Amino acid sequence: MTQSSPIQRWIAAGADLLPDMIALRRAIHAEPEIGLHLPMTTARAREALAGLPLEFHEGPSTTGFVAVLRGPANGRTVLLRGDMDALPLTEETGLDFASNLQGAMHACGHDTHVAMLVGAARALSAQRDRLAGTVMFMFQPGEEGWHGARFMLEDGLIDPLPDAAFALHITPNIETGVFASRAGPLMAGADRFLIRITGRGGHASMPHDAVDPIPVACELVTAIQTLVTRRVAAFEPAVVTVGSIHGGSKRNIIPDEVKLQLTTRYFTDHSRQVILDGLRNMAAGLAVSAGLPPDRAPIVTINETESAPPTYNDPKLANRVRAALARSLGPDKVSVSEKVMPSEDVGVFGLEGHQIPLAYFSLGAMDADALARARAAGHELPGPHNSHFAPVPDLTLATGVKAMTDVALTLLGKP
Repeated sequence: MTQSSPIQRWIAAGADLLPDMIALRRAIHAEPEIGLHLPMTTARAREALAGLPLEFHEGPSTTGFVAVLRGPANGRTVLLRGDMDALPLTEETGLDFASNLQGAMHACGHDTHVAMLVGAARALSAQRDRLAGTVMFMFQPGEEGWHGARFMLEDGLIDPLPDAAFALHITPNIETGVFASRAGPLMAGADRFLIRITGRGGHASMPHDAVDPIPVACELVTAIQTLVTRRVAAFEPAVVTVGSIHGGSKRNIIPDEVKLQLTTRYFTDHSRQVILDGLRNMAAGLAVSAGLPPDRAPIVTINETESAPPTYNDPKLANRVRAALARSLGPDKVSVSEKVMPSEDVGVFGLEGHQIPLAYFSLGAMDADALARARAAGHELPGPHNSHFAPVPDLTLATGVKAMTDVALTLLGKP
C-alpha cells in the first residue's frame, strides 16, 4: 500500500474518527454477548451514536435496533447492516483486549462490524446535507443461528423496506483491504436437524432381548455419506454434516435412545427437499431392518426457526457496488469470489414478502505477509469460529467504514 492510495488518504482524513472506532471495537470484543439479547453491546453502540441526527427504532424480540438518517431531499432508501453477536467459544488469541468472559468470544468479527457501522453513521451524518434520500443503519443481534434478521423484519423495524441493502463480513482468506463477492447465488442455505432413534434398552450381555439404537445410528451416519453424492445433482453444491451423536450412559447398558444433530447446506429448494426426504427415508428404512416396531420409528425434526435461506446477491446491485468500491479503493481492491457453503441469515431479505435487493461482500482482514507465509506452509490462518481468530483490526476497520460510506452515497443516487 502506497501513501497515495485512496484508503491511506481516508485514514489520514479520518484521524479524529478512527481512534474512537478502534476503542469501540476493542470494548465490544472484551465483553462478548451471544444470541438475540445483547444489552451491553447495544448500549455501547447507542452511546457511540449519541448526538447524531438519527431516529431509533426498536422491537420486542431482540435488543437490535435500526438508526435512520434522513437527508434534506426525498429519494431512495439504503440499508447498511452490521451484526453484533458473539459465539460460545473460549478465546485463545492472547490479545490485550481479549474476552473477559469464559465461553464467549467474538470469533466471527461482528465486533468489527459494529464499529464499522457506527463509523459509517458518523461519517454520513457529517455529510447529511448532501444525502439525496435516507440511510438505515441496522444493528442486528442473533446472526449466529438465532435468526435475528427475521425477527427484526417481523418486528417492523425495517419499514418502509429499503430500495437496496449492503452488508459485509470480514474474512481471513483475503489480505486486509480487499473485497470479494459475486453476482447471483453467494452463500448456501442451511437447516438444522435432530434425528431421534428410539430402541429398547437392556443389558449388554443380552442384546437379543433389546433393540439397540446405536448400530442403527452408526449405519445411518454411514448411509448419509451417500446422500449428496447419489441423490443431489453433481452441479448443485450441497453438504450434510453429522455434528453430534449422543446415546448411552455406561458400557454395559444398551440405551433406549440415540440423538443425532445435523446441519445441511444447499443452494436450491430442490436440493433441500431431496436431502430432507433422503434423511427421513434412510432413517425409516434402517429402523425397519433393525427390527424397530412402527411405534418406535425414528423422528426427524427440522428446526425451522434456525434455518437460513441461501444468500443471493442482486446482480444489478452487486455490480454497481463492485464498481463503486473499485472507484473508491482502487480496482485492485475488488475481486470475484466463488459460491461458498457457509450461511448467513441476511438471506431472508430476498424471501417473498421482503425481496430487498442485497449486495453482500467479504472484506479481507489478514496481514498480507502473514497470509502469504501461511499459504507457503500449506495452511490457512485461523478463521471465523476459531478460538485463535485475530484479524488485523485498524486497516480493516478503516476500509469497512470508507466502503459503507461510499456505497451508501453511491446507492442513494439514481439507480
